[in-house]
Amino acid sequence: MKQIHTKKITAENFKEFGSFTDLLNPDGYSLGDFYQDRLKMHSSGNMQMAFSPLLVHKPEKMVVTTAEYHNYTQEGVLCLDDDVIVHVAPAGKEAVPELTEAFLVPKGTMVLLNTGVWHLSAIPVNKETAHVLIVLPERTYLNDCVVVDYPEEKWVEILG
Repeated sequence: MKQIHTKKITAENFKEFGSFTDLLNPDGYSLGDFYQDRLKMHSSGNMQMAFSPLLVHKPEKMVVTTAEYHNYTQEGVLCLDDDVIVHVAPAGKEAVPELTEAFLVPKGTMVLLNTGVWHLSAIPVNKETAHVLIVLPERTYLNDCVVVDYPEEKWVEILG
């Protein structure tokens, strides 16, 4: 099984997969205490955006066995109460588990995954259960979600 290490997320090392902003410690230009337009998310067609709570549980070992992507939308991920690890692989029709990367995302930082980027659920770092907000056009998980289970020889272990 391939093993990878978690990287601290930066604008430079994450740009292939998407963007992010620290909502708890905003900086840069603002209108007083209003830090406008830090992330801009496109969606498909006329679907309304949906905000879905997700409970994620810390596994005994962080092993990537499955991934998904969306053809027509980005996905927003915001962990409210713990640092998390987000694993991603480059966008494409075919799964590329061998190109999986893992990023440490501080709590309160919203990640916006690019359309087509392979990913799955965030993984809590410190708590047994973390509360994550997922932002997608409504019903994306039913009509624009390609999920692939990796064969065991292509599983990837994330080593913190």
